[in-house]
Amino acid sequence: MADEAPFEIIRGEMRSGLVLLGDHATNRLPPCYGMLGLPESAFQRHIAYDIGVEPLIRQLAARLDVPAVMSRFSRLLIDPNRGEDDPTLIMKISDGAIIPGNHPLSPEEAEARLDGFHRPYHRAVADTLAEVAAAGGRTPLILSLHSFTPAWKGVPRPWHVTVLWDTDARAVLPLLAALREPGDVVVGDNEPYDGALRGDTLYRHCMETGMPHALIEVRQDQIATAEGVAAWVDRLAPIFERLNARHDLHLSERHPSRTGPYAT
Repeated sequence: MADEAPFEIIRGEMRSGLVLLGDHATNRLPPCYGMLGLPESAFQRHIAYDIGVEPLIRQLAARLDVPAVMSRFSRLLIDPNRGEDDPTLIMKISDGAIIPGNHPLSPEEAEARLDGFHRPYHRAVADTLAEVAAAGGRTPLILSLHSFTPAWKGVPRPWHVTVLWDTDARAVLPLLAALREPGDVVVGDNEPYDGALRGDTLYRHCMETGMPHALIEVRQDQIATAEGVAAWVDRLAPIFERLNARHDLHLSERHPSRTGPYAT
């Protein structure tokens, strides 16, 4: 993998039927973009990436021996978890931080970022899902890992982990049940955001194709240290393994289970 590659693929066992995704795994920028006019400290904040997600995915992929695809560019450059026509694709302001390198932005520069970063990442996701489906002879299960801030605008967020989704509950309902079973963490259902986002990664690769999926958000203070990451790997790995073993999740037909704005 070249150092400037906009994505990283962790191979794992391609017959496993499970793929992990990290849309906002890193805070890096290609040298030609400098810091987008921001101080270096901005790239240690959630506005630049999902804190803790990269080591979480690496360790889960290694523990489970499954493939994963991660972006290798900051969401401040362009957000791979947005559709190409989404107004928040390239942010001009994020949580109070003005991003000088993103405004003004010419149509040519926006297209260059799509071609150089956004589209290659999504091709890598699509190619990996196709390879896993062919190798395993079944529809893959896709689990996307993100993290969220402990508070927003001064209001604490009580959830330790949440699951975001749109209308396909095949993976979501057993995942929520498994996360809640120990009773020692607060589990959110479509908190602190709703998972129905037209054009995002899971909509594009799963909702439109019928692949079972879920987006897991871990609160950032839970995975901000090596010890926290290790604890969540221990918690999530057996849950993901049991979820992936369910035969009903690997069927080709989709099963919408809630009424949402993008229900079909």
